[in-house]
Amino acid sequence: MNRCRYLLQSVTNDLHEKMVFIGGPRQVGKTTLAREIGASAYGHCEYLNWDNRDHRKNITAGKFSPASGLHIFDELHKFKQWKNLIKGIYDTRPEGFDILVTGSARLDTYRRGGDSLMGRYHHYRLHPFSVAEALVFNNKLQPGYEPQITCAAGARSAFEQLLACGGFPEPFIKGDARTVRRWHNQRIERLVREDIRDMENLRDLSALQLLIDLLPQRVSALLSLNSLREDLGVAHKTITLWMDVLERFYYHFRIPPFTSSKIRSLRKEPKLYLWDWSEVADTGARLENIVASHLLKLADYLYDSQGYRVELFFLRDTDGREVDFMITRDGAPWIAIEVKAADTSVSKHLHYFRTKLAIPYCYQVVGEKGVDFAQNGIRVTSIENLLAALV
Repeated sequence: MNRCRYLLQSVTNDLHEKMVFIGGPRQVGKTTLAREIGASAYGHCEYLNWDNRDHRKNITAGKFSPASGLHIFDELHKFKQWKNLIKGIYDTRPEGFDILVTGSARLDTYRRGGDSLMGRYHHYRLHPFSVAEALVFNNKLQPGYEPQITCAAGARSAFEQLLACGGFPEPFIKGDARTVRRWHNQRIERLVREDIRDMENLRDLSALQLLIDLLPQRVSALLSLNSLREDLGVAHKTITLWMDVLERFYYHFRIPPFTSSKIRSLRKEPKLYLWDWSEVADTGARLENIVASHLLKLADYLYDSQGYRVELFFLRDTDGREVDFMITRDGAPWIAIEVKAADTSVSKHLHYFRTKLAIPYCYQVVGEKGVDFAQNGIRVTSIENLLAALV
């Protein structure tokens, strides 16, 4: 099944101005996207993977194909001085030598020395498939404006397949439980035994795998590093390092609480979610995780492709009132979302925060199909209806 990824046109446009870096989890489709861009926009591209010995020799020797307009460098960040290397290639490149760099660690934050690349690249984060992308919807969302929600044909089946199989291309497209189970096992093994082992100076990889086993049970809850530290019997500094490493390699992401003088905000722990929500066994937590992933994809896309300062938070005050998610633009509330498995009665907490923070658009999404009504300025709708209106 051939699916055109949502970043293809944006990345293609930017390649004619600067280098483009595409980060994202292992097996999310970065190489496939890069090759598709090469085929559709250039006719021919040169693909160079740092893990390949011959490719590595050509990169360090500066030997590149003169017939290629696009040159793809994959996993280049595994070289300690990769920033200096790609800077030198970029600054001395001939005309018509476009550069696309992909990697499974965070290319925007990974720090191991090297000169600054400021002003020489655009950075994108490639996310797993979402409902809108699975349906090939090209929604034009403008921060500050209302998403155009409709009861789209096919949205429910796309959502159910995503919920069961996750949004990574291989398990999602194949769509069967056996593939999902085997894919989970292989992905975690490669993440720890290949990616992290090759790039991080961590001694106890078996304990890191125990941490990975614990994290799906913490999804949607406030993340306590002290609790994890006690469960694993390690120092606080160690658990902090491990969590940062796993986040840098796109295993999980954390959403902070929104702070405001208008409410007595919670100012401590973030909430935890996984890039692959299909690892989460609890139904309610998985529902919340898939929504979190869709919202993060929206925020990252609007920032990476259009430069809008869009951020994702959750709402919680010292009195225990909580709403699952809020998206802001330039620090101001834009959209708030509460996730429910089946409850269609409007959340009192969502109504409270809507009033206190003057949130323009509020939604309560439910796991049941066929729900769509508005009450007291809050739209209650089936979860797939909102997700299909995003990216």
